[in-house]
Amino acid sequence: MKIPVLDLGTEVNLLWDDLNRAIQGVLRSGQFVLGENVHAFEKEVASYLGAKHAIGVNSGTDALLIALRAAGIGPGDEVITTPFTFYATAEAITLAGATPVFVDVDPDSFNIDPALAAKAVTPRTKALLPVHLYGLAAEMDALSELAEKHGLKIIEDVAQAFGGSYKGKRLGSIGDAGCFSFYPTKNLGAYGDAGLIVTNNDEIAEVARVLRVHGARKNYYNEIIGYNSRLDELQAAILRVKLPYVDEWNEKRRRLAARYTELLAEVPGVITPKEKPLCHHVYHQYTLRFTGGKRDLVRERLTEAGIGSMIYYPVPIHQLPAYKGTSPSLPVAEQLAAKVLSLPVWPGLPENTPEQVVKVIKEALR
Repeated sequence: MKIPVLDLGTEVNLLWDDLNRAIQGVLRSGQFVLGENVHAFEKEVASYLGAKHAIGVNSGTDALLIALRAAGIGPGDEVITTPFTFYATAEAITLAGATPVFVDVDPDSFNIDPALAAKAVTPRTKALLPVHLYGLAAEMDALSELAEKHGLKIIEDVAQAFGGSYKGKRLGSIGDAGCFSFYPTKNLGAYGDAGLIVTNNDEIAEVARVLRVHGARKNYYNEIIGYNSRLDELQAAILRVKLPYVDEWNEKRRRLAARYTELLAEVPGVITPKEKPLCHHVYHQYTLRFTGGKRDLVRERLTEAGIGSMIYYPVPIHQLPAYKGTSPSLPVAEQLAAKVLSLPVWPGLPENTPEQVVKVIKEALR
């Protein structure tokens, strides 16, 4: 039996009737842009995340871009961020007119190292953009102290960590704004592109709402250069169906992750993900590190056995063509890129999946 790295079929089958009712309801309503489902989803998700405002946009990338602009970040500014994440994190900073400043990551959490971020602050620094990578919170206390010391904004990239928390606070609600992607692969995913900005700052929320509709508060009275970035009504309806299940699905991910960790605990050459006290890891990815140059061999053997896996991310952003030469060597990120491998961890997996996967890993390492 093949084990894909992700299969949404189980989820679709589970929710089939509710999804159909939601989709048909939108079709019959005749409202397809910023309709009742978008407004209802914004209220529901704001309540879930413990945030005052939620603004639906058309992608996680736009959420980052619009949040940066709404927070006053623009040309001439620097934003400190991580190189070990998806390209869109840095791309949004550049699209806002600012300059991404990459600092290295902690080897255990894979997240931005606050001590190195502190050393990177200059008079041009205006914001920190931490990523809660793979579903684990960045060190928000240290980053918040750094931001307060220098008068910086914090924009959280929560694309991979919906439902995760840090010391009792939902990720995305801690900084000045939190940015979510609802790409279909996410812990809470739409069936197309979709994104969200959350904030407790009234001014950021107001500007973000204006920016998402061509810079206008009122139709045809455009005030600033904005974007066509509205959360689609169909996607909002689908997300409303799925939101009540997200905690249950995240717990299934955590159980699978715990079983993987248990089975791999004594396997030489394998470093399992670390949990952090008072942080609720939601395992968007279960990511191992392989020492001794064995990562690619293990992946090849998994593929031969019909088991999916992925490398997130094979090249740190500062080494990609668009940003090459903009940063000194960042050794931890560069080493991680050569060692990491993510295993199947989606909530519809059978409970015995970790045993099957780990058996192949052990055989490959022998």
